[in-house]
Formats: sequence, C-alpha cells, structure tokens
Amino acid sequence: MKPMPTLRQLRYLVAVVERRHFGRAAEACLVSQSTLSAAIQELEDLLGAPLLERSRRLVVPTALGQDIATRAQALLKGAEDLVDAALAARDPFTGPLHVGVIPTIGPFMLPQAMPALRLAFPQMKFYLREDQSARLVEQLHAGGLDAVVLALPYPMEDVETIEFARDRFWVACPPGHRLCKASAVRPADMALEDLLLLEDGHCLRDHALSACELEGARRNVAFQGTSLHTLAQMVANGLGVTLLPEMALDAGILRGLDLSVVPLDGETPYRRIGLAWRRSSGRKETFHRVTAVLRNAMTKGPAPQAHQA
Repeated sequence: MKPMPTLRQLRYLVAVVERRHFGRAAEACLVSQSTLSAAIQELEDLLGAPLLERSRRLVVPTALGQDIATRAQALLKGAEDLVDAALAARDPFTGPLHVGVIPTIGPFMLPQAMPALRLAFPQMKFYLREDQSARLVEQLHAGGLDAVVLALPYPMEDVETIEFARDRFWVACPPGHRLCKASAVRPADMALEDLLLLEDGHCLRDHALSACELEGARRNVAFQGTSLHTLAQMVANGLGVTLLPEMALDAGILRGLDLSVVPLDGETPYRRIGLAWRRSSGRKETFHRVTAVLRNAMTKGPAPQAHQA
C-alpha cells in the first residue's frame, strides 16, 4: 500500500506556509516548534522532496510545497466537514456556528435576528464576523466560516443558498426635493440625479444600480461613501440622493436627520437576502432551520411612510 501523509502533517505544513514562520505556526497549532518541525520533516521524507526552504529568518515553500499546501487545505476542510456531518447526525442544533455577514446587513438585521436565533437554538453558539462579500466568501471556502449572510445574486461556486428576505430600496432625499413629490420614484427619474452610492467592494452598490436600472450610467455616481450612515449624512448635506435598504430605515438610520424617503418603483426594487454555505457541508439541516428562523424574524412591520424623516 502506498504510504500516505497524515492530516496532522498536512495541517502543520499549511500553518507554516501561511505564516512563513515555524514558531508562529507551532503556536497556532498548539504544539512545540520541535514537534511541528519533526512532523514536516517526516512529510518531506515520505514524499521524497523538500517542501520548505529554511533560513534563520525566513521560511519559504518550494513550488511543490505551495502546491501541496493548497491541496491540503481542501483535504483538511473535507475532513472537517466529515466530522461536522457526524456531529450533525447526532444533534444538528448544538455547538458553535461561525457566520459571516456583510456590513450593509449586519448592523440592521442582527439586533432583530439574534434574539430569535438564541431562543430557537439555546445550545448553539453563534460566532459572527462582519466583512465585505468577497472576503467572507473566501473565508467560507477556506473553512473559516460555516455560512454567510449576504445579498443575492453574488458570484459563488460550490455553494448552496436560500433566500429568506427581500429588502426594498427607498430613495432618500432632502425635504422639498422634486423626487419627494412622487408616491414612488421611477428608475428613469434616478438617471437625472447625483446618485450617492457606496464605494467599490460593497455589493449593495451593484444591487442599487441594478434596482434603478443604472448599470450603464455609472457616471451619475457623484461621490462614494464608506457606509450607509455616511451616505445619509452626505444626502443631508445636499450632495445628492441615495438608495437605502428598508432594513436600515427600520433600524433608524435617518434618526436625527432632516430627510425624506420615497419607495423605489420598478420590477425588482429590492435586494434579496440569503444564507450561503459550502455544498459539501454536513450541516445542511442546521442551515435550513436557521434560515427559517431568520425568515420569520425578518418579517416586516409597517413600512416607512413616504416623505417622513
């Protein structure tokens, strides 16, 4: 039988390649540096080739070492999913769940959703990480996260998703603005305005442009904000108008600002909110149940009234 590397050896190699340092890798793996070095030496002897170039100050993977470390990450994630599947078969609603959430959803959804999740799953511990969609999806594939809450559609491979809410866009503008006179703002009307949107990297920017049918009119984007709160302040300063999701309005993002809001009209004046997880995950029953709780928690009360600050 062909000799095979152990998961322990592969985990140690990945840790060294990621950190470029034996000491820090050993600390991350909770072992001594000598134990980690010996395991990697055993792996090199097994494969018959050097995986790392060692010097006093620096550790650099060889081309083979980098390739094996990349392949090992997928193997280690598969082994972890295998264990998760076994644990989930015993009790899918206990233990830790690491969930990522994007910044245009987290601050507005979590105060409403987390009490419902804690009540529904008292034996689960939810660990949350807020970041932009691209980095969250990267961490999802790498195994650092179990699931991600984000706005759909978003380009992802080897994942499953369930939509649990539709978050309508509202136009925020200063009182007396021409758009405030309408009961709903047509997408064509937005093309004539200085539209304030989030900077590149925030998927809400693309979803807002799509909702008001301005994909080809990015020249109308006058300024870029770093957060929805910043956009609201810029509108209050008379720099233009913006699109805000309903969950942000429900959370009081315009509190203290002299602004009006009017619903956006059109075929799809909303963004879709969903939960995504790796297709290989063994916790699918957990995610389906979590999504059901989120859907119930996100059921809206009365929508914001047009022309009210």
